[in-house]
Amino acid sequence: MTSSTAPRLPATFNRLAWSNLAAQSAEQIALAAAPIVAVLMLGVGEGETGLLQTALTLPFVLLAIPAGLLADRISRRRLMAAAEALRAVALLTILLLIASKWLTLPLLALCGFTAVCGTVVYSVAAPALVPSLVTAQALPTANARIELARTIAFASGPALGGALVGWLGAAPAFAFAAALSVVAVVLLSGLYEPARSVAPRRHPLHEVKEGASFVLNHPLLRPVFVTQFIFNTGSFLLLAIFVPYAVRHLALSATGVGVTLAMYGVGMVVGALLATRVMRRVTFGTVIGLGPVTGFAAAVIMALTTVIPTAALAGLSFFLLGVGPILWVISTTTLRQSVTPPSLLGRVSAINILSYGARPLGSALGAIIGGLYGAEACLYLAALIFGAQALVILMSPAVALTRQPEMVGECA
Repeated sequence: MTSSTAPRLPATFNRLAWSNLAAQSAEQIALAAAPIVAVLMLGVGEGETGLLQTALTLPFVLLAIPAGLLADRISRRRLMAAAEALRAVALLTILLLIASKWLTLPLLALCGFTAVCGTVVYSVAAPALVPSLVTAQALPTANARIELARTIAFASGPALGGALVGWLGAAPAFAFAAALSVVAVVLLSGLYEPARSVAPRRHPLHEVKEGASFVLNHPLLRPVFVTQFIFNTGSFLLLAIFVPYAVRHLALSATGVGVTLAMYGVGMVVGALLATRVMRRVTFGTVIGLGPVTGFAAAVIMALTTVIPTAALAGLSFFLLGVGPILWVISTTTLRQSVTPPSLLGRVSAINILSYGARPLGSALGAIIGGLYGAEACLYLAALIFGAQALVILMSPAVALTRQPEMVGECA
């Protein structure tokens, strides 16, 4: 357990935290605005919006590893600033295309893909930069601050993006998102980053193998990665079938579905606000175990709606699905930063991002199982999957940690 007093975060980290809030908000507003613009302005159908969403998720699979290599080779602050500048340029390009009436779906997808490339680079480099800005004791508090910004953007960004498009039109929405990216660049440009020793240049494949080998052979990080992969599969299986299930089985209106799904964001914000307090009161390993166990409880409660079809149970499930996993993200990010040598942090962060590759797998399972056996079968399968990820982490040495591990050096 840690001290009962939260450590004070330095001003240089606060610049990073504010830049993170601006960057995450820009991402969520643009991600919400893009499909709305595609439907309302370009008149595309469901299949084409599906292709647009594919373009907006591909960078997480294609660019995570290259971003990790760069984060371990060059200044992480400069890399993040360049990534945000790239996002700003992509969003401003969409703005110009709208103004000139040259916007097409392929151009929107290309600009969106480019903007999300900036998101991936920022997401990989930020966790690698944080340990150089704060003390080891302040890492949980710092990671909680980063996640709070992300959850606020996640919860409010889509609504704000939709409102901007609805009230003012597409151009102001992308202009506002681009302005937020510029703010993030300005904040990063004034951030002090301690100098790192220059790593020897080796073949990129060797460096990728080194990062993957570190994660998959580490007794603490391997079960964390496996748990996260399984969790992403289960959560996206659940999300893939929830809307039609809620309308058909729970008799929810469109507003009711929206309110129920919003409980996920509420849970994330509550979890991020409580994280530092929770981590001061229970052992470090207990906090790591809370996320997967809470996820399993959420899946069981959602499966229970097949017997007791109420919106309240579905809302509680989504709330738990938000609050527990945020504690997981904060605690496992702190664990990763503590046990990973500084020169490997970028690649290890990139390997972590690759666990998001399970999301399309979960969605595909939802489509196949839902189509063959119905949404109820998907909910039962999701509960089994969430049970598996809880077992993986509960059987690992990570949950036995009484406190945050000591920071390792390059000799590790």
